[in-house]
Amino acid sequence: MTDDVLGPGQVPADHAALLGRLAGLRLLPVVVLEDAAAAVPLASALVAGGLPVAEVTFRTPAAADAIRAMADSGLTDPDGAGLLVGAGTVVTPGQVDDAVAAGARFVVSPGLSRAVVERCAEHGVLVLPGTATATEVQAALTMGLRAVKFFPAATSGGPAAIRALAAPFPQMRFVPTGGITAADVGEYLALPAVLAAGGSWMVPASAVAAGNFAEVERLTAAAVAATRTAAS
Repeated sequence: MTDDVLGPGQVPADHAALLGRLAGLRLLPVVVLEDAAAAVPLASALVAGGLPVAEVTFRTPAAADAIRAMADSGLTDPDGAGLLVGAGTVVTPGQVDDAVAAGARFVVSPGLSRAVVERCAEHGVLVLPGTATATEVQAALTMGLRAVKFFPAATSGGPAAIRALAAPFPQMRFVPTGGITAADVGEYLALPAVLAAGGSWMVPASAVAAGNFAEVERLTAAAVAATRTAAS
């Protein structure tokens, strides 16, 4: 990983394609699974609701197995695109190794760690490290990144903070996550600098724990519909 700021054309083509897909989906469900057996039913509910993507967080011991189950599920959206599975809350290079081995297509971290970014680069996997300040965004740029997580979004200034950061860093795109709800996600997605918004309101822990995947599908479909309405 070079310390030089990379130009827009130097983003790897496969990373650009993944970022483009995230931008098209607009929403990134943040999933916490205590039991990997729930991974495929949950992923099926997301796909049925119109959102074939999941960020499975490394907050539980089941994370790697859940990612593997989703990655191997063969689930596709109506257009034939495969389920896009990523790993979240990745804070060590070892977790990067585990996530990639399990089949994660992208890695999300709560903070900006050069060790994590460099390990992702070694694997050739897209990374979205967490940033909340101008110093962190500038550091991410020097690592060659053109998209970062903005976290925790709600307590770090929300849409106004992203708007302020986008002014001096027009080449950076953001995926705000943390405290975003169905009620305010539209404010984030209205910003040109925002690729997609992450959240868990469409995958509530109570519904997942109860195995109520019909509720997950309903909430996901409602989130997708609201996003499309806001964009029109």
